[in-house]
Parts: sequence; structure tokens; C-alpha cells
Amino acid sequence: MDLTDHVVVLTTLPPASDSDAAGFATALVEERLAACVNIYPEMESVYRWKGQVERERERQIVIKTTAARLEALRERVRQLHPYEMPEFIVLPVIAGSKGYLAWMMESTAGGR
Repeated sequence: MDLTDHVVVLTTLPPASDSDAAGFATALVEERLAACVNIYPEMESVYRWKGQVERERERQIVIKTTAARLEALRERVRQLHPYEMPEFIVLPVIAGSKGYLAWMMESTAGGR
């Protein structure tokens, strides 16, 4: 097992009143695209979109997965996501406990 096998993916979703973050997270875990998905409380995001500075409520979503599942995850996020261009930022895992990293591999193995 190599550390480059593990990644953390960041995305955001609209506030709870506008999206089903739990359903989004459950689908990714059930389909073995993610070992774990964390759903953070609402926060305020400020960003530039189509030439305008926007300010919106969003929820940060943290997805723990493996490099082997990354492309399938990217496609599924595009399918499930309500945004025209969802955030999809991949961070490498440079260290972690052996047991947790093994669990991540096991939890995402055997996916479609």
C-alpha cells in the first residue's frame, strides 16, 4: 500500500434547505466511491462566478477515497451535483495510520 493510493476530495453543496447532502454522501459510500464522507455545517462562501462576486451559503463536503476510485467518483459527483460546475479538488494523503488507510482501501474495493 502506497500513500499515493489515498486522496481527500473537497466539494461543496447548497444549504440543507436546497440539497440532500446526506443522500449525496450515502450514494457515494454505498457505491464504494468513498470510504467516508463528512458533511460540514453551513458556511458562507464568497467567490467570483461569471464575472460577478457572489456570496452564498454552502456546506463543505469532504470525501475520503482512493486514487483508484477517483475518476469514477468525479463522474458520479457530476451526475449527482446540482451545480453547473461543482468544486472537485483532490488533495493527496501524505501520511496516515496504517489501519485507517487499509480500511479506506477495503471500503472502496469492489466498486463498479
